[in-house]
Amino acid sequence: MVSSNGGFAKVELRPMFSELSFNIVMRMVTGKSYYGGKDGGEEGKEFRELMEEMFEYAGALNPADFLPILKWFDYQGLVKRAVSIGKKMDSFLQGLIDEQRNTAAIAEESRNTIISHLLVLQQSQPDYYTDEIIKGLVTVILLGATDTSAVTLEWTMSDLLNHPSVLKKARAEIESVLDPDQLMDEPDLSKLHYLQNIILETLRLYPTGPLMLPHLSSDDCTVEGYHISGDTMLIVNAWAIQRDPKYWDDPTSFKPKRFESGESMGSKLMPFGWGRRACPGESTIKKLTMRDGKGLTMPRVVPLEAMCKARPIFNKAFSKAAAA
Repeated sequence: MVSSNGGFAKVELRPMFSELSFNIVMRMVTGKSYYGGKDGGEEGKEFRELMEEMFEYAGALNPADFLPILKWFDYQGLVKRAVSIGKKMDSFLQGLIDEQRNTAAIAEESRNTIISHLLVLQQSQPDYYTDEIIKGLVTVILLGATDTSAVTLEWTMSDLLNHPSVLKKARAEIESVLDPDQLMDEPDLSKLHYLQNIILETLRLYPTGPLMLPHLSSDDCTVEGYHISGDTMLIVNAWAIQRDPKYWDDPTSFKPKRFESGESMGSKLMPFGWGRRACPGESTIKKLTMRDGKGLTMPRVVPLEAMCKARPIFNKAFSKAAAA
């Protein structure tokens, strides 16, 4: 948000990034906004609270995973709470599916959503694209594309504010590519090489999935001198690999220029995972604390607040929207 006179205003960015990412994803999934949007209403409030609960418990540590005897007592009530959240989420998503099923044939805007396309597939492959499968796919999209995007945006802005010269160079590149009255669109990203380097460097230092999803070794093998038996659960520490001094010069420093050569980073850079199961999403100022906090997506320990001012084009766009 900006001040009424177009100047700077102090903003806590994380909630705004969360609203942005949730709205984008929900428009893709259902064709309408839910998170912070004017058309959210009670349904939007329910969705917001439900997602906050899911993210909280997605990163919760369950001692029973390490001491199986605790499963008899549901230590800390985690299982009971998880079941309750699961039932509420299932009911909410079923409502979205039923709504899309009833309106897709009538409303044009409902025909080009993720749920509507999955319902079309359900008609041709009903045994596979059941409502349960569709709800599972939507849940994965919500969990995998919302909080992770907001966290990454916050880390990016934190680094830019800590490195004014990088911010200045990024702004100059954007102004050289885009007209003053032009909003950035996805095709413009291919022309913004320095901005892409900033994104890569942020993902290197602050991967939203610092510990990748578990894999299982198919056979006995030896890695870096360590014997690994078949059927062993393996977890790759992407955070450590992407900060390893064996592979990176000055690994803890924010240096977007390290990607200027355009050479492939191979298995040294893996913020979206690696292989067949990689994430499909792979695509003088006071120093800010860069300590990471607790959570599945490695958020900042202190929410980022910054003085923000919109580009002139945004003021024009908002004025047109308000007049419409």
